[in-house]
Amino acid sequence: MAAIADRTDPVRTWLAAAVVGVVAIAGASLAFPKAVYTNFVWQYFWGPIDADAHNAVCAIRANGMVERLGTADACQVAASRGFTVAEPGYTFVSEAGYALVLLFMLAGILLLVRRLGIGTDRRVVFALIPFVLFGGALRTVEDAADVMPASVAVGIDYPASALIISPVIYVTVFVVTLAALLVSLRLARRGIVGRYEDALAGFGSLALAVTVGYLGYLAATTEYLDFYPQMLVATLGIASAIAVGVYLAIDRLAPALNAGTGTIGLAILWAQGIDGVANVIASDWWNAIGLPFEYTAKHPVNALIVGFTELVVPHSVILVIGDSWPFLVVKIALSVGVIWLFEEAIFEDSPRYAYLLMLAIIVVGLGPGTRDMLRATFGI
Repeated sequence: MAAIADRTDPVRTWLAAAVVGVVAIAGASLAFPKAVYTNFVWQYFWGPIDADAHNAVCAIRANGMVERLGTADACQVAASRGFTVAEPGYTFVSEAGYALVLLFMLAGILLLVRRLGIGTDRRVVFALIPFVLFGGALRTVEDAADVMPASVAVGIDYPASALIISPVIYVTVFVVTLAALLVSLRLARRGIVGRYEDALAGFGSLALAVTVGYLGYLAATTEYLDFYPQMLVATLGIASAIAVGVYLAIDRLAPALNAGTGTIGLAILWAQGIDGVANVIASDWWNAIGLPFEYTAKHPVNALIVGFTELVVPHSVILVIGDSWPFLVVKIALSVGVIWLFEEAIFEDSPRYAYLLMLAIIVVGLGPGTRDMLRATFGI
């Protein structure tokens, strides 16, 4: 039995598990189309993507047919008539499902970096940050397409647009990043570049620049987008100040906490700070910085925090400072908790695993935070 276990290839095991999972879901959907596909897979996962891609308030499904509706009242009527209704955004069910998929994918990525013989140097985390920013910017491109009328072509139509809608966009960005990583490794091994991390960061920065440049082009050449640089400056400036301030405070008051994560801890604080600050400004301080619009929370956790704040904080205080600031506080507190949990021994014993988790924490903050920041920056 021990010899058989030794011959087991973990990569093949992971691939087999992935195939089994897909086949199981597909088989259950075929066997029980109403209960499994319509009321679970479609309602919580594909339906929201479909509605988002068509800029609809909701999508409804009945008898195998899908229709997109443009008003909340129509969606409520459809729900009262027994139609399965899916709205853009996330629910607790979908976020739990995506969390499980993320954990499974992290295991696969860990096996991949081991196979490639990389991931033991923290520089790779910083080299991948431009790709995280690129992902947020790419998602904003789809948002821009939503505000354009059908007569204005932006080069992204359904179903291709589903590739840059959450959560499918994470797969798209992963594929782009993997391609850039393989090319960077080839360049480094041929001696064309000194370190593959430098080439990787360069590819990510190029992708980010092209994507943001395209948004700028749309803002300059169409009447449907605008440019509010104060949102960009305020978000980056405040988030950076908070991240540096908290990092230095930890270094001064409890330097042992920073010993494990080091400057990656600063990157985590900055990434989560971008998400928190962008939400606070767009929700509560949009008028103060001269934006002509405001945003509301889309993620269930964010909405839950805002709702709790409205219950416990006096209305007179909310009128002055808003109700989104606890989201930023929670983001920073959780970042400090991560820095505290990841001791130096974790990086010494399992560096690939530790750096991969660090990157995942950066992604879940910086990805949506970049999107929120750029949406407000370009008036989307």
